[in-house]
Amino acid sequence: MISLSGISTLVSKELKDSLRDWRIITPIAILTLFFPWLMDITAQLARDFVARYGAFLIAERMYPFLLMVVGFFPITFSLVIALESFVGEKERLTLEPLLASPLSDLELFLGKFLASLILPCTASFLGITIYVAGLYFSTGYFPPPTLLTQILILTFCEALVMVAGAVVVSNNATSVRAANLLASFIIVPMALAIQGISIAMFWANYNILWLAVAGMLTVTVLLMRMGLALFNREHLLTTQLEKFDLKGWGEAFLSSFLRRPGNKGKPFSLANFYREELRLILADLKLPIAFVGLMALAGLIGGLIFALANPYPELVFPENFDLNKLKHVSWEFLPPLQTHAIFFHNLRALTLSSLLSLITIGVMPSLVAVLNMGLVGFVGGEIAILGQKPLLFAAFVLPHGIFEIPAAILTIAAALKIGAVPISPGVKDRLRDTFLLSLADWLKVLLFVTLPLLLVAAFIEANVTPILVSWLYGWEG
Repeated sequence: MISLSGISTLVSKELKDSLRDWRIITPIAILTLFFPWLMDITAQLARDFVARYGAFLIAERMYPFLLMVVGFFPITFSLVIALESFVGEKERLTLEPLLASPLSDLELFLGKFLASLILPCTASFLGITIYVAGLYFSTGYFPPPTLLTQILILTFCEALVMVAGAVVVSNNATSVRAANLLASFIIVPMALAIQGISIAMFWANYNILWLAVAGMLTVTVLLMRMGLALFNREHLLTTQLEKFDLKGWGEAFLSSFLRRPGNKGKPFSLANFYREELRLILADLKLPIAFVGLMALAGLIGGLIFALANPYPELVFPENFDLNKLKHVSWEFLPPLQTHAIFFHNLRALTLSSLLSLITIGVMPSLVAVLNMGLVGFVGGEIAILGQKPLLFAAFVLPHGIFEIPAAILTIAAALKIGAVPISPGVKDRLRDTFLLSLADWLKVLLFVTLPLLLVAAFIEANVTPILVSWLYGWEG
């Protein structure tokens, strides 16, 4: 049972400490009271400038963008406050009494989280109010209620993501300096996200803001789960610097690769891998495989729905089509119809997305599954709209797909497990061993399962699928 009184007491203490620190209050006050007026002046100058050329549309698109900027800058101080939440108290030698309190790990984590969130969000919403009021009195512009609501919710979600990430960093850093250096892994992705959102706002595609909100809420949940999974009171009390033991990590990885736990201590061999180890790996990957399968199915259905909503008549295939022309044609995202080109293209995509799994908490490999199957669903839907039989379209996919799709699902599932290690409950005491075992399993799947399947699939796609498609559609081969 969560003690709300305990959490509120901790939040009240943290807020008092922040309000007494002029280094926090002064910049927040400046960004809250003066920055909105600066943005209002910027909006007026932009309006006057574009008015000379009759481009009033540009000024109108700038108003919502500047509104988002006004809300974003004050919440960046949530990052500073959250980074100080645990490691700052450790350096000030005030952490021991806090950890000795009857608060549970969850209550302690939530108290620090909320305390880091309240002050910057209050300042951000106040700054937005000042900007909107000044903009209305100076230009007569008032954002539509839906857009204003979207920006307020988006600003709050941005604060959630930064605070959740910063609390995780502060919980695991050994000094404030180290925490500030690690903060770049939070602020840089957030800045990139803001740039992407700003593009959508300049195009006035405001529905994308809801997708951004959903994405940030998902990342917040994952980061909070990571923080709780890795929370360790004993670790917080240590003051020694943790050295990265590369040799120790290498030896542990080789041990996991050559003698997998659960395999009765048998040394690695290809015969033993295919006879026993692969079965153990697949048993550990049951949940990731099911999740990736659902994501692939969702991508397939989503691509089909998008095709039905956006028919493209220009995709009609000519009756006499020379399929051999595709052997030497390369698009930006598709390889030529050659075995080696297809093989290396698929291997590169799976490998890069897998390597990004840890820093994206498994999002990147899952996204690859969704996009690939979404493309299949889209093209299949377009062909069905044009009057072609869907079973004939299966000739484009099934011959090589029966090898390529299982290989992709297995690799993505193994990579997804790597990304899920930091957010899995009960890993705080064996994080390194769990991570290295997942990495070793992924490498084995890639080398001894995925590579052979991708090679067979690439050969079939380059040499067998074109013949079958040409025969079914009556094209020249």
